[in-house]
Amino acid sequence: MWGWIPDTTSIQLLETKIVWQSKQSAACQSDYKKNGSVGGRYVFLLIAVLVSNIPDSYAQFERITDPEILGNGDQLFQENCAICHGKKAQGLVENWQVSGEDGKFPPPPLNGTAHTWHHPLNGLAHTIRNGTLEIGGSMPGWKDKLSDDDIFAIVIWISSLWPDEIYNAWMQRNVK
Repeated sequence: MWGWIPDTTSIQLLETKIVWQSKQSAACQSDYKKNGSVGGRYVFLLIAVLVSNIPDSYAQFERITDPEILGNGDQLFQENCAICHGKKAQGLVENWQVSGEDGKFPPPPLNGTAHTWHHPLNGLAHTIRNGTLEIGGSMPGWKDKLSDDDIFAIVIWISSLWPDEIYNAWMQRNVK
């Protein structure tokens, strides 16, 4: 279940990501292609999907490939995150699971080779927004510098680096 109320950008992400294998799927996709958004009945249907336990076999997840979102996410990542997580989100140390002398762990890779995908979108957004200092980590919070839309774009860019198997497992975490 979502721990936050999705903003417009998050709903746009989700309405483009959940493709129903039903009669309404084609109409929904057609409406999205024509208007750039999905009408009210589809948003209602989407919200119903998010708050229910839908068997995995009923939903198929596609990646966001919007060049504007991905480009913005990449740029924001390079400006704010790459210094600690690497330009390609590969991390900067080989063994990120070993704490340093200060007892803190180095920033993990975000490219699908570590645990980032284990956290749903709202969890990743919370971590970026608030950082990990209060729980003993080293990451500062970015809520004073990055908007929710910026954070969303960064997470989507990061998820674009993941293999399909990892991306699909992550999306499953977002709808349960």
